[in-house]
Amino acid sequence: MTSAPADPALVVDDVTVRYDTVVALQNVTLRLRPGRVCGLVGTNGSGKSTLFKTIMGLVKPTSGQVTICGTNPAVARRRTQVAYVPQAEAVDWNFPIGVREVVMTGRYGHQGFLRRPRPADHEAVDAALERVGMTALAGRQIGQLSGGQRKRVFVARAIAQGSPVLLLDEPFAGVDATTEHALTGLIRELAAGGHAILVATHDLAGLARLCDEAVLLQRQVLVHGAPDEILRPENLARAFGAPPPVNSVQTESYAQERARR
Repeated sequence: MTSAPADPALVVDDVTVRYDTVVALQNVTLRLRPGRVCGLVGTNGSGKSTLFKTIMGLVKPTSGQVTICGTNPAVARRRTQVAYVPQAEAVDWNFPIGVREVVMTGRYGHQGFLRRPRPADHEAVDAALERVGMTALAGRQIGQLSGGQRKRVFVARAIAQGSPVLLLDEPFAGVDATTEHALTGLIRELAAGGHAILVATHDLAGLARLCDEAVLLQRQVLVHGAPDEILRPENLARAFGAPPPVNSVQTESYAQERARR
């Protein structure tokens, strides 16, 4: 007998966000189940980062609601049920903090008031560093790392947090092909382990390899479906303003260039 599908780990229900007179998101609805990777595709300014911040509870929706593991974002954050890797970390790269210490901050929600790491915290940090291939650099000062290595460290911090819902905002931005390939494999492994993952990406060519499903966003959800549906020329044209497509390869190339602007 086939088991019933799991309840959604993340529910965004008819969410609208306005900044004064500017509508950043309009009536956005999506559901993401455990074990699934959902790509978030759209131009700069399409509302991707606003959606992430709204899911995290950092931006309050004008209307609609977000539910994470059956509760609201504030409670989910306290329970470490959601981890967020933003596009650019607000980090003083000259501050004398090491890689291991950065990853350990992902364990703060599991520690007491004094934030004294327990054996389980050290084990989680060690395991996360190993998964992203950064064990050898665990003692390195964070500012001494390359852009791709820094990205791996902050993904490790999210892994160490142990959250069932992961939000990754442009994890491939500024990384080399080797790091992108490694992160793609890691994201797939995390999904296979039961995590629900929402990942914003400009890499349309790698969308099918990375994601089980995807959302095409332009302040509202234009399409939510399989990657090949997102990549149909007529759908990419709606989101990226491409001219009438000659073929799918040309349209996808045009859309990728527009997405990076």
